[in-house]
Amino acid sequence: MARITPTSPQFKYINHTAKFPALVAGFGAGKTEAAVLRCIIGKLRNPSVNRGFYEPTYDLIRMIAWPRFEEILTNLELPYKLYKSPLNYIDLGRHGQIIFRSMENINRIIGYEHADADIDELDTLKASDAGAAFRAIMARNRQIKPDGSPNTIGVTTTPEGFKFVYQTWKKDPKPDFVIIQAPTSSNPHLPADYLDNLKSIYPSQLLQAYTQGEFVNLTQGTVYTGFDRVRNNSTETIQEYDQLLVGMDFNVTNMSAVIYVLRGEVYHAVEELCGIYDTPSMITALKERYLHHNVAIYPDASGGSRKTVDASISDISLLESAGYTIRVNKKNPFIKDRVMSTNSAFESGTLMINCQRCQELAGNFEQLSYDANGNPDKTSGLDHLIDAATYPIAYELPINKPISAVPFKFVM
Repeated sequence: MARITPTSPQFKYINHTAKFPALVAGFGAGKTEAAVLRCIIGKLRNPSVNRGFYEPTYDLIRMIAWPRFEEILTNLELPYKLYKSPLNYIDLGRHGQIIFRSMENINRIIGYEHADADIDELDTLKASDAGAAFRAIMARNRQIKPDGSPNTIGVTTTPEGFKFVYQTWKKDPKPDFVIIQAPTSSNPHLPADYLDNLKSIYPSQLLQAYTQGEFVNLTQGTVYTGFDRVRNNSTETIQEYDQLLVGMDFNVTNMSAVIYVLRGEVYHAVEELCGIYDTPSMITALKERYLHHNVAIYPDASGGSRKTVDASISDISLLESAGYTIRVNKKNPFIKDRVMSTNSAFESGTLMINCQRCQELAGNFEQLSYDANGNPDKTSGLDHLIDAATYPIAYELPINKPISAVPFKFVM
């Protein structure tokens, strides 16, 4: 059987005797691997009772959790059988079962029970949702262990500002809520350029959280801190035969669009359209202004099902029928990821704005702030143009987390 050598923070977390230990760490520090190994070891110690493993979404269970479990179980030479949707559990034979659930719909965390649980990336949820999920999981955590030891819930997460994990484990922890923090550099098995890659794509204000595992204020002041009116000002304009890249936000009676031109690898916002009534009106405006240009549109992904005019035709279908190239993913990126990609593009100089021609957009970037829930404030009305401006950036310049899946050393 293989022998596993965890990092020091992983070892402390896996073996901690507190009822509610939390490992809060930077990207690549091995949080998920620690959660998986804690789950497996705990299951081997208590084979007659169930154990739960939770991710924020089912996609993360499928793409992250299950492959990690299969890798570690295989290296440990432990026989298992994985039952995917709709059953969602791993059968370890005489060692019992590990139940997998997502936290997307808290109302579905019912109808089963376990003795211990492990929660990965809890802090990526809104604070209120994370608290509700934790309480729902605690309600499932009620099987009695033969040895009489207490029921436990372990949490592994990247710090996401002063949210649920900070309030519960760091600010004013109750007894048995113990936190272990770890920087990315605590994992010696990462590629040599991993930290440099992170530093190259993340805005400076996020590196303390995402490489040091520290709680920092990610929702104070303005949202787009990377924008500087002088540094990011462009004098570019639309030239004959330019391909135009158009970001578009759908809103009944208040549609917005931002028009980009590409110069080398730099995106220049050169014109803005505001207060357009509906999608047909937007199509008319684009054709009147840019008839002789090749136009690619980056719309709000919800436009695939949204219908601002005809109940039978979606907004994106209307754009396609008008002959435009559509570049859109199946769903919009998380708002946080869109903010990060845009701030990173501002800081790196790959996103520029003609502040003379896009006066409202430039002002909105300077003024948009966070609301009480830590989200960009949509009550201000400043978000429509910004949404249109950031869809192309998130699509073409996405924040891709460098991935490392080798934080454990297996010694045969």
